[in-house]
Amino acid sequence: MGGSVAWQAVRAGVPRVIGYSANRAHTAAAVRAGAVTDAASSHRTLVRECDLVVLAVPPVQALALLTHLGTELRRDGYCTDVAAVKTPVVRVADEAGLASRFAGSHPLVEAACSGFAGAIPNRFRGAVVYVATRGVHDRAAREIADFWAGVLEAEPVLIDAESHDAVVGWTTHLPVVVATALAAAYAADGPRGATLGGTARAATLPAAALDRSSAEILLLNRAAVLEALDGFEDAAGRLRQALATGDAAALVACLAAAAAWRRGFDR
Repeated sequence: MGGSVAWQAVRAGVPRVIGYSANRAHTAAAVRAGAVTDAASSHRTLVRECDLVVLAVPPVQALALLTHLGTELRRDGYCTDVAAVKTPVVRVADEAGLASRFAGSHPLVEAACSGFAGAIPNRFRGAVVYVATRGVHDRAAREIADFWAGVLEAEPVLIDAESHDAVVGWTTHLPVVVATALAAAYAADGPRGATLGGTARAATLPAAALDRSSAEILLLNRAAVLEALDGFEDAAGRLRQALATGDAAALVACLAAAAAWRRGFDR
């Protein structure tokens, strides 16, 4: 994700784009590709020289870095991150004294793989990017939204952190949990030697990309995820009840309502 931000910024004409990764091979690859104009020797060096710092690291690492940035970030500099959960990130930024200089971001794009190997120079063109704002007078959020739109050609959406986490709890994190549970069920109790059909493959696809960072995000947003999971379990319970009782009318109603809702996206 960070490589994509840097690469697209360079191609957009930003005169100096400094990169740093704890994995030196990733930094070297970015330099060779021309995705950065300079490589920093440490994150502290980078932070002190940049007008805008983008923390493209897993959420727990972002939280750890933010605790130090209050004293390291330039007074006229801004900072954002790209984690898929915003409330805890914003809270730690505030505690670090960054309230007026930080606005969290969440680009709605998929990463093919971690590290610079997954970087794409136009990844954010036309992509929705949530930017966590504290209100209409939040200068940091406006500046960072302008960066996403003006430099990376994305479509920023200003939203408060709590609302963001509630939305992605339903739209991003719940599907991940459901896909995980379905994959786990197939692994434990599915028919041995059976070939999964296209529906099963599509439904479990999100589980293939899960890693430790995925667990961190779900835990950091667990209240919103649990609320969404309650809603899913209620719907699954109604479907199960219709099947268990042989209630054809109730089952048809469940299927029809779901089909009508989904077809609405294709109009």
